[in-house]
Amino acid sequence: MKFITLTLIAGLFMAPQLPVLAADNNGHVMHAEQAKDRVWTDGTVKKINSNIGKIAVSNVRLAQLANLDPDNPDMPALALMFRVTDPAWLDQVKPGDRIRFVVERLDGALTITALQPGR
Repeated sequence: MKFITLTLIAGLFMAPQLPVLAADNNGHVMHAEQAKDRVWTDGTVKKINSNIGKIAVSNVRLAQLANLDPDNPDMPALALMFRVTDPAWLDQVKPGDRIRFVVERLDGALTITALQPGR
């Protein structure tokens, strides 16, 4: 009898927690304006393709982008191709320039959502 009573009491205390425990946040994306701590990373412009709105950046440390690609948190620096949210940024930089930027996954692709040229 004590076991059943204790089980019921435990169930009553746990019931309000079940929706929180069941939530997996699939399909929910944090937008740039919601992000409190944006992850800035540095790199060197390698190539610019204005026609498709993409930029190749070398010397990118994926450890700084681990929250975007958890399968490869500590890969060495390498060159990556990114989309940009503002095509005007492509006119502000040229190959060889150092840049500082924020990357987010938008529509399944790594996209630069903020860029500071000449860093």
